[in-house]
Amino acid sequence: MKNVYFLSDAHLGSWAIEHGRTQERRLVRFLDSIKHKAAAIYLLGDMFDFWDEYRYVVPKGYTRFLGKLSELTDMGVEVHFFTGNHDLWTYGYLRDECGLIVHTRPVTTEIFGKVFFLAHGDGLGDPDGKFKLLRRLFHNRTCQVMLNALHPRWGLWLGLTWAKHSRLKRADGKEAPYMGEDREYLVRFTKHYMESHSNIDYFIYGHRHIELDLTLGHRSRMIILGDWIWQFTYAVFDGEHLFLEQYVEGESKP
Repeated sequence: MKNVYFLSDAHLGSWAIEHGRTQERRLVRFLDSIKHKAAAIYLLGDMFDFWDEYRYVVPKGYTRFLGKLSELTDMGVEVHFFTGNHDLWTYGYLRDECGLIVHTRPVTTEIFGKVFFLAHGDGLGDPDGKFKLLRRLFHNRTCQVMLNALHPRWGLWLGLTWAKHSRLKRADGKEAPYMGEDREYLVRFTKHYMESHSNIDYFIYGHRHIELDLTLGHRSRMIILGDWIWQFTYAVFDGEHLFLEQYVEGESKP
């Protein structure tokens, strides 16, 4: 039986990440190392720091990453791409050219007999009113059309600049550490969701940029995947056990 892999939050192309080219190559080497062991790969959002497709134009760069994804899908590996709050502006290119299965909302699915709830994590229990407003604007079809009415030079510049400023507002460009079950909004959301969905074995999220493996109730585990900027962490499910791992260059993981 082959494995199923989960990772998120590479933020490729970020103007706030100085080691961006090295980071992309490391991600591609990881994907290459699992290509013969993977039945499916779930990319749970924000793989790009800003991704917006125009009718005849796609963002510059990412050729190594997109090429590797295309190789994987050509080999028959299912690659699922969840849109995050940084890369939701995809309108068919990733699906048609790279063969990705694109998800724009959370998904509940069965994998090897276990039930998974998969989501990027943005908008799930976050009480921040400013973020909620931005999220509504980002998902509004009229606003999307207006963004794409700009010339790509200005539209992509606007998105990458916004993303850079958003990251630089944080200390060292990193997220706040784990705040505890009572304060983490994804934990609160999950506990509330479990009240009406007690059949879920695993909740897996991105977005928060922390590593978290938390047991909730008698059967459920909640995983936050960390990131592929500093941590290079991922989850792997072998059909029986789910592990949260870190990719180390030169080491072969299951």
